[in-house]
Amino acid sequence: MEIRKLVKLIDEVRIEAGQAVTPAIRRVVVAAVLTNPHAGRYVEDLSDLVDASVGLSEVLSRSAVAQLDGKPVHSYGKGGIVGIRGELEHVAALLHPKFGTPLREACGGGKAIIPSAKKRGGPGCSLDIPLHYKDAAFVRSHFDAVELQIVDAPADDELIVAVAVTDGGRPLPRVGGLQVDEIVGEDGLR
Repeated sequence: MEIRKLVKLIDEVRIEAGQAVTPAIRRVVVAAVLTNPHAGRYVEDLSDLVDASVGLSEVLSRSAVAQLDGKPVHSYGKGGIVGIRGELEHVAALLHPKFGTPLREACGGGKAIIPSAKKRGGPGCSLDIPLHYKDAAFVRSHFDAVELQIVDAPADDELIVAVAVTDGGRPLPRVGGLQVDEIVGEDGLR
């Protein structure tokens, strides 16, 4: 699969509702726009996409984590958009069986499931990539999403695959629940 372009989005929240956010919270998305080798035809065996996902995840994950400037990863997520000549299963083959291991390695671990979203669309289609705390899915302060939109992608025969990471939860969280310092970290839930 050929990468046509890489896109990096850095969203740094410094003020929320007129209140200073200290330290600022950085949310990063790194996405690849790829040629879809199976666009326009049904293919039973998608193992080529599954296998290609490992190297793709390594590139995207390392780049995303590097944008946090050495701060530890709090939350992660992943997502993808397939062009209209492709199938949702093409994105699923890239995102699910093997993609998570390199992302967890780049993040310094991660016991919680990596939330994901996938959809079909054309150029400029937006994708909300879900986020939650990497070691415990029930940390409410980190239930969030980050939006990705690439004006010229995906073309009909392309895919977008993206990784999102943060160095904090939502700004000014006030809805209670499990706190980061209360995590047991054994089962990926609490």
